[in-house]
This record gives sequence, structure tokens and C-alpha cells, in this order.
Amino acid sequence: MAGFSLYRRYITGSTETEAEAQGYQPVNGTENGVEDDHDAESIRSSTPINPAAKAMMLNSAERLPLTGFRLGLLSLPAICDICGTTLMNIGLLFVVPSIYQMTRGALVLFVGLFSVIFLRRRLHLFQWFALITVVLGVGIVGLAGAIYKEKGPPAALLLIRDTIAVVAREARTPEALRTIIGVLLIAGAQIFTAGQFVVEEYILEKYALEPLKVVGWEGIFGFSVTVLGMIILHLAIGRTEAGRYGYFDLVEGWRQITHFKAVGVSSILIMISIG
Repeated sequence: MAGFSLYRRYITGSTETEAEAQGYQPVNGTENGVEDDHDAESIRSSTPINPAAKAMMLNSAERLPLTGFRLGLLSLPAICDICGTTLMNIGLLFVVPSIYQMTRGALVLFVGLFSVIFLRRRLHLFQWFALITVVLGVGIVGLAGAIYKEKGPPAALLLIRDTIAVVAREARTPEALRTIIGVLLIAGAQIFTAGQFVVEEYILEKYALEPLKVVGWEGIFGFSVTVLGMIILHLAIGRTEAGRYGYFDLVEGWRQITHFKAVGVSSILIMISIG
């Protein structure tokens, strides 16, 4: 829009608005017997329309303003997001990135189930078929990661033929057990992520708040809960002999971020990508 306005003003020499270029002519009216020029002012106004305010006008009679203590409802999706992200990152320690990314596909199933159970949505037969297909694909990928450890994807027929015989034998190995634990953690994380989506939809259907404020308040609640949880876990576990240099040791975590460039840079890049 800015580039088009500059082009129109300095290249073509035209200062007409888009409506005027299409032949619209502002007209004057009268209000309480006094002539006004509101129509001309509105068509020539350069003040942009706030899309957030425009969204607030939809269903305004049915949605309550999200103010005061009601803002605390936004802490629920923030907590779900923290739990889901934490479980996914822990699960990533046990599996390779390809299995991690594929297992995240289970999210659509949980979102569909929660939408039907809690939001009373109705899914058609083809939608259920799509959800089941995705879940079967996720299950096959997770099973392949637990059974096969050689490089390169196994043949589909070999996977189907050997599944029953190999699961009983190979699932007992430490590598397969780690993969199974990782897949279960990542799949469990999708429950929290799906809960986040469903809770957000429920809140925003009932209450009205500008989208940027929703993001801001969720960020504040998420940051506060994260800092509080880190302090509690450090005092309870991280500073003990068993927990030292572990996941909940704040001192060790800060040392790694400040002393290892790769860790510090990747942390900043992750925050930017999420933002």
C-alpha cells in the first residue's frame, strides 16, 4: 500500500484516492440544518482502519469484553503451551528429528476429538477418515523408528511382514525403548497443544479482545509461569546432588548459554522463530 501510494503520488502525479479514481464523488449533507462535509472527509482520510477493532465488531452483542479478572482465562492456553513444548523437547532427546516431526502429526487427531467433545463440533465422515489416515501414518513412522535402526527407510512390505515378529524381540532393547518413550512423550505433548487450541477457541467465542492483546497477555502469563516453574524446580531438584547439572539446574543452564556460542545463538533464534 505504501509503495503504491508513493508511485501514484510521485510517478503518475495523481493524488486521487482509490474510490475517487473509480468515479466516486463525495457529497455534502446536512445535519441538524447545518451543512457538513463528513463524506468528503471520510473518503479523503488517510487514517487506516484498525483491523483488530473491525474484528471486535463481529458478534459484539454476543461476546463479552475480556477485561479484569477474566484475563486470567488466557493463562490456561499459555500453561498448555508450556507443557506441550516441554514434553516435545524432552521427547526430541530420545528420537531423531524426522520421527519427532512426523509424530507431531498426531495433533490433528486430538484437535478433532476435543472439538467434538468440548466444543460440540460435527465432523463429517471424510474428515474422520483423514484423521485416522494421519494417525496410522504417524503410528507406522513411530513403529519403524523403534524397530529399524539402520540408515535409510525400510521397504513397506518388509515392515509389514516383520512387524509382529520383530516387535517382541527388538522392543526390549535400550535403543528401541528410548524411541518408544520419545514417541509417547511427543504424542502426549500434542494433547496439551490441542487443548491450547480448543481452549483459545472457546474463550474467543465467548469473550471479545483485540488479537494483539490476546497474544500479549498469553505471552505475559506464559513467561510468568515459566520463570516461576524454573525457580521452584531449581530449588526443589536442581540444587540437590542428584539434580545438579541436570535439566532443572538454573546455574548450569545459564553457564551453558553464556559459555557456548551455539547454545546461546540457537536459543535466541528459537525465540525469534516462535515470536
